[in-house]
Amino acid sequence: MALMLTKKSKIRIGIGAGLFLAVILFGYIKFFSSNTTITKEEQFVTIPTGATYEEVKQIMKPLVGNLSGFEMMASLRSYDKHVKPGRFLIKKGMGNFALVAALRRNIPVKLSFNNQERLEDLCVRFSSMLEPDTTKMLGAFRDSVFLKKNGFTKENVIAMFIPNSYEFYWNISAEKFREKMLQEYHTFWNKDRLKKANQLQLTPVEVMTLASIVHKETVKIEERPKVARVYLNRLQQGMPLQADPTVIYALKLKQNDFSQIIKRVLYNDLSIHSPYNTYVNIGLPPGPIALPDISAIDAVLNPDTNDYLYFCASVDRFGYHEFASTYAQHQVNAKKYADWLNSTGTNR
Repeated sequence: MALMLTKKSKIRIGIGAGLFLAVILFGYIKFFSSNTTITKEEQFVTIPTGATYEEVKQIMKPLVGNLSGFEMMASLRSYDKHVKPGRFLIKKGMGNFALVAALRRNIPVKLSFNNQERLEDLCVRFSSMLEPDTTKMLGAFRDSVFLKKNGFTKENVIAMFIPNSYEFYWNISAEKFREKMLQEYHTFWNKDRLKKANQLQLTPVEVMTLASIVHKETVKIEERPKVARVYLNRLQQGMPLQADPTVIYALKLKQNDFSQIIKRVLYNDLSIHSPYNTYVNIGLPPGPIALPDISAIDAVLNPDTNDYLYFCASVDRFGYHEFASTYAQHQVNAKKYADWLNSTGTNR
């Protein structure tokens, strides 16, 4: 016989169901409804290495509408006891559940670099994208034990960096970042590239050094193998390279000003006392004068076949150069370029 519910029982069930629904609604609002105040669709937030939960709350405070709701979820999911450093993506409209989940997904940084002339500039670039500051980065790459162990010097360690795009976690240490870049260097210098360098009687660092000069001499990728061969011809004959970019580097180094733009090398500049001045020193400078891109490196490893010993900028094909096998022909080309510079009023 079916039991008949009394009026009071029905009321109690109704109240219970209502309370149950209210709890569910409260939980949904507290845990899953939007609790962000960001105006952009998404925003990255970084949590420093060693940060405490209290510090995380201060970082998150401007990004959330209700901090207590975030704290409740963080406690329920034990985030308050397991803070994770890194770079995290916060999206507009995230609820507290999603926010805590987001703070556990470390998003890698896509890091790319090229054209920097000094290790200092390179480390500024790294520090702008990763947690270690410039001082820590410089210290890691100038560490005497590291340099000696891997065959680098303070002047040529920049040759270790192969311009490309890489992924790193924002909170990587300077030492681990250094090891990763060293690994990429050895991967780049595979058997094929090492064989080609040996055939040229150059070490990888020497290839990078020459490639940096080639890179600075011409922006035309198709012309770089021809320029590389000119310098290789000079090296083989024991002639000074007489590369204007090395003089420009020497001037910047002497004046400690790498922000200046030098478009014209003057006659007096050619006698500047510096190991980077290839007008007065035979052979390659102590290290790269900039980070060469891969096309410049491959141009040195796969040079053109020619007997040219000279070249200067062309006034008929801007961006390109005029090449010569004899000094007499080179003087004709050089005068033409000098006359053009004078006509434009380019003094420096």
